[in-house]
Amino acid sequence: MTNVVGMITTQESPSIALQGVVKGYGAVRAVKGVDLVIEPGETIALLGPNGAGKTTTLDMALGLVRPDAGSVELFGMPPAKAIAKGLVGGMLQTGVPLDYLRVRELVEVMASLYPKPRPVDDILELTGCDAFQNQMTTGLSGGQAQRVRFAAALVGDPDLLVLDEPTAAIDVEGRREFWRAMRAVVEERKTVVFATHYLEEADSYADRVVLMANGMIVADGTPSQIKSKVGTKTIRATLPEGDLAELMGFAGVLKAERHGPTIVLSCSDSDQALYQLLSRFPGLTDIEVTGGSLEEAFVELTSEEGV
Repeated sequence: MTNVVGMITTQESPSIALQGVVKGYGAVRAVKGVDLVIEPGETIALLGPNGAGKTTTLDMALGLVRPDAGSVELFGMPPAKAIAKGLVGGMLQTGVPLDYLRVRELVEVMASLYPKPRPVDDILELTGCDAFQNQMTTGLSGGQAQRVRFAAALVGDPDLLVLDEPTAAIDVEGRREFWRAMRAVVEERKTVVFATHYLEEADSYADRVVLMANGMIVADGTPSQIKSKVGTKTIRATLPEGDLAELMGFAGVLKAERHGPTIVLSCSDSDQALYQLLSRFPGLTDIEVTGGSLEEAFVELTSEEGV
């Protein structure tokens, strides 16, 4: 559904537009001139080490913190206006569910604050809260509290969801269930922005990864594009013979390891290394060439030398 604001629709304007935003706390500059445009329907993972400026950036996007410089717009309007229109749902690191309410009552309260909320029963089922909907919020486990916060963010049927470490304190199965629910949300062309320390979540579920370090964006692209920034590729193959010293002598090979009959080569030039391998060992089998992992890219791009 299109939400019309004057002559501008939420589909035509970026879901989030940050231009030159800067934020400092005393002598510490948490965010240093970030430019970021997120279009409707995108699923964005915001990554970075602790202190990179992720949470401050999300807080500015939601209007919870005012930037010292720069501009912030949600759907072409100030954050407060977009939030007042029910276009935004947030799940932040801070805050806990209201005390002395049953889970269902809390979600009903949140639904009442939005102009066109989703059915409470649907949201409870989608988030897994239906299993403990009659439990008091004061007795929730950490994982249950996260699910309730997710339900509160979803029940208003916002066009933009901003999630800061949404699967923290949730066990492995709970994380899988969370992302199953998120897939259903994404299929409705909602915009989702999430910060996470679980890199495999970003790799699996994000259309685009924005990588921050020292208050700046250091990389922005699809997970594959981010991984391609790592300068090495890995060749794995079955080769019962072959001396590691000989393999290390091949052009383009940086490191050689053997695990039984399998060799693992880290390469600066995998094409050249593979050509030499096949020329020298025509019986080479089970060949696999992979790019760098998102974790490798994360470490390399957020290091002091990479920023």
